[in-house]
Amino acid sequence: MQYEIQGGSFPVVVCHLSDRETMITESGSMVWMSPNIEMSTTGGGVGKMFSRMFSGENLFQNTYTAHGTGMIAFGSSFPGKILPLDIYPGREMIVQKRSFLASEAGVQLSIHFNQRLGTGLFGGEGFIMQRLSGRGMAFVEIDGELVEYHLSPGQQIVVDTGNVAGFEPTVSMEIRQVPGLKNKIFGGEGLFNTLLTGPGRIWLQTMPIYSVANAIRPYIPTGND
Repeated sequence: MQYEIQGGSFPVVVCHLSDRETMITESGSMVWMSPNIEMSTTGGGVGKMFSRMFSGENLFQNTYTAHGTGMIAFGSSFPGKILPLDIYPGREMIVQKRSFLASEAGVQLSIHFNQRLGTGLFGGEGFIMQRLSGRGMAFVEIDGELVEYHLSPGQQIVVDTGNVAGFEPTVSMEIRQVPGLKNKIFGGEGLFNTLLTGPGRIWLQTMPIYSVANAIRPYIPTGND
C-alpha cells in the first residue's frame, strides 16, 4: 500500500492498493474510491464491539478490499492533521479515543485503560484511550496542529488533558491537581492536568474538539432566546 496525505485544514489520506489489499476504517470515514473496491461491514464479535464502544468508536467497522489496482481516500472529520503511524511488534502506539481513522488489515485496534487510580477518577479523555498494535500503516486524526516531543528517561511535561493526542507505551501518564485553591477556582484551566513522563515520543494537539465546542456554546441560540 502506498499513500499520500493531501489537503489543508481538512486533510485526506489517499491510499493506493494492490489487488486484494484491504483497509479498515470507522464508518463514515471514506470520502471517495475507485469502483473496483468492495466494502463490507462487520462488528468483529461481541468483545471487539464492547471494546470499541468504551473507546468512543462506532460499534461496526468497514473493510474495503481492492479487486485489481485501486484507490481509496479517507477524510478527517475536524480541522487538523492526519498522522501516519508505522505499527509493528515492539512499536505499539497509545492514542486518544475517537482518533483512529483507518489502517491496513494487519493493525489491531484495542482499548487501553490507564491503570493509575487518579487518572481513572479524574482523567476524563485520558482514562480510556486506544492501543494500536500488530503490523501495518495506521492513520489517526489530530485536532488542530500537531506538536511532537521526544522525552528522555525521567523527563516530564505537564499538559492539559485534552491536548494529549498520543504517546509511545514507554511513556507513563498520570493526573495531577492544579496547585492552590485560588488557581483552581479562578484560574480557568480546570482542576487537573496531565503529567507525561519519558522515555518516549509524545504527540500533542493544539485544538481539542471539546475546547472548540465550549468556546462556541455561548453563541448558539437556545429556545429561550
